[in-house]
Amino acid sequence: MTDWHPALHGHWHAVALARDIARRPVAVSLLGVHLALARTDAGEWIALEDRCPHRQAPLSAGCVDGEKISCPYHGWSFDHSGRLCAVPGLPDEAALPKVGVRAFAACERDGIIWVRPGDAGEVQPNALVELADASTRRLSWRTRLQANVVDAMENMLDPVHTHFVHPGLVRREGRRASVTATYTANRDGFQVDFESDAPQSGLLYRLFESRRTLERAHFATPGSIRLEYGYANGSRITFDLHFTPITTEETDVFACVHVAGRWAPAWAVRLLAGPLLRRVVEQDARILKLQADNRRRFGPRQGASTSLDIVRPAIEHFWSFGALPDGDEQRVVEMRL
Repeated sequence: MTDWHPALHGHWHAVALARDIARRPVAVSLLGVHLALARTDAGEWIALEDRCPHRQAPLSAGCVDGEKISCPYHGWSFDHSGRLCAVPGLPDEAALPKVGVRAFAACERDGIIWVRPGDAGEVQPNALVELADASTRRLSWRTRLQANVVDAMENMLDPVHTHFVHPGLVRREGRRASVTATYTANRDGFQVDFESDAPQSGLLYRLFESRRTLERAHFATPGSIRLEYGYANGSRITFDLHFTPITTEETDVFACVHVAGRWAPAWAVRLLAGPLLRRVVEQDARILKLQADNRRRFGPRQGASTSLDIVRPAIEHFWSFGALPDGDEQRVVEMRL
């Protein structure tokens, strides 16, 4: 993949954690589009092309002036629509130049800032984002992976690698058990349901979970994944992961852990589970970088696959062609995890 399909610009993409943006604009990039993102004094979000039309200085290096962003070079200021509002030093009776800055739709959902880089497209972020309950959010973080977005998403949805990349933490090689995976396509992406009579074998499960009654993975376009675990007492833990490509070889991941129906204050999750989850992320980042480096070393190759590789075709098709594969599909795959 060397270029992004134009249809991808009509979707919403995660670009920043809201808590990381204070009084100054920040520079963000996605799909080759470079933006200045800012929170106004009224708490609204502004996303403008990161380039002042006067002398091309970056607006992200400027400041927030009420409900506007001001350029750091000569102070030209622009509102949320990109309209030029003021040129300091120009006489009051002088007309403003008929120029502006391209503006982008931006909103906040689940503590994450979302931007739609196209002028038209989806009205709001995907269904998984809309279903997130902010009151159950216990932990959130941002990670940059040296990996293509398709490889990064496949990694997070692939249970087969966990015995080798996360030995002991997620699963143990000597404790494999039979699992039935049911893949079901839907209008927004797909879900995979995992069914097994055996308990999980990893340290994370033994420390923080009880017997699972539900284990499900979701994918919703363009780049959202939810790993959902349900328990006999009705409680639930979900890991929401949103993937945004910076380049074809760099991907930002915005993650949120939601805990509903069980005792898990945010401080306890950060203190107890946080270090182990960070270790899992570090292990995934390492294997993805090794994969990316070797792809560059050998050049493009078509990867071999088995029935276990059930998630990649739909994700790869979407990011290559801007749409999911045609037709509904359901597959049942037997595996040992």
